[in-house]
Amino acid sequence: MILAIGILVLFFLIVRVKLNSFLALLLVAGFVGIAEGLPVAKLIPTIEKGLGGTLGGLAIVVCFGAILGKLMAESGGAQRIATTLINVFGRKNVKWAVCLTGFIVGIALFYEIGFVLLIPLVFTIAAEAKIPLLEVGIPMAAALSVTHGFLPPHPGPTAIAIIYNADIGVTLVYGAIIAIPTAIVAGPVFYNFTKGINPEIPKGLYNPKIFEDHEMPGFGVSVFTALVPVVLMAASAIAKLALDQSSPVAVALEFLGQPDMALTISVAIAVYTFGLARGKKMDEIMNTVKDAILAIAMILLIVGAGGALKQILIDSGVGTYIGTLVADASLSPLVLAWLVAAVIRTACGSATVAALTAGGIAAPICAATGANPELMVLVTGAGSLIFSPPNDPGFWLFKEFFGLTVKETVRTWCALETIIAIMGLIGVLVLNTVVA
Repeated sequence: MILAIGILVLFFLIVRVKLNSFLALLLVAGFVGIAEGLPVAKLIPTIEKGLGGTLGGLAIVVCFGAILGKLMAESGGAQRIATTLINVFGRKNVKWAVCLTGFIVGIALFYEIGFVLLIPLVFTIAAEAKIPLLEVGIPMAAALSVTHGFLPPHPGPTAIAIIYNADIGVTLVYGAIIAIPTAIVAGPVFYNFTKGINPEIPKGLYNPKIFEDHEMPGFGVSVFTALVPVVLMAASAIAKLALDQSSPVAVALEFLGQPDMALTISVAIAVYTFGLARGKKMDEIMNTVKDAILAIAMILLIVGAGGALKQILIDSGVGTYIGTLVADASLSPLVLAWLVAAVIRTACGSATVAALTAGGIAAPICAATGANPELMVLVTGAGSLIFSPPNDPGFWLFKEFFGLTVKETVRTWCALETIIAIMGLIGVLVLNTVVA
């Protein structure tokens, strides 16, 4: 009840009072923490822990991702990729190309990282093809989210597979069977129901300049530079599965595949390929870097505040309590795991926290009932994606980058996340009748 009131207050402050989202999130986090019985002395440390923990993991990634995107846009690299995709797929079908790109990129990357990497491309494609921003934005976000929930070697599903002692290879095969149709329905198909929402590309995040062909870097160079972090992180994930972790190659790939390091390398390459190699001077390049950071500063703070609210809910025991309460119900292990993950997701905001917590709760049930562990991984991942409430940093990431209102974010982002969660559950139940 307290959580529900807190969410309503949050909506009221942002929608009616027009309070800045960062301030509103911090105020509601404090209110919920006190109301849930969190000691006053622990309130500020918990908020700092949540904000710092979220930004600690995302600050470099988001900043460097924005820099990479800005350099790619200012050099004409994003336009080169966009025009090539448009020419190959056609303007009417480019959303499918973006969905495929998001699917491939998302296998190796956390949602937030893939989102930041692809958002400049989305902006450019929308402008070049003269199509609504969400026509390519929703397929991209849906594809990234699907991989976050269903596909190893993505860190989330891999971690859940370990909890359930599931075979990662089998999980990947089952996950792909479910993920592909889910990404299609939640992405390109679902967009058709959101055509009334047509935000403009946010100022400062897109370069409207139209480049001549000779001014742009080549397609190969542009794609290579953009995909460097993806390749490094994918190689690291594969190495963890296939190599002895003590081997020099595995150690090196693990280091290079860390998101912060992978993006550092990619930015260094981009400074050359999108800057120096294009005849730009270093001070001009650094001005682009500065502009990129300024453009995402408030976004970072809002995402961090969402993390603070999430931490309040975790430390006050809300997520664990609700999850345990639901686990007492007499349900199919598959439905139970999905429901526990869904409830914790709604309570805590974090898909990763929801998946791992639900996995810990449902793992003994899985072992006792003999439920298929690979399907348990997928259904837990599906449940952990549902709705994406305002205490999820991903909610604010989508809202702010696409320049949406809270109501529009619920109608788009929250709806597509719910579609993914429900289709994941249905897909698992259907597969269960085949493989059981």
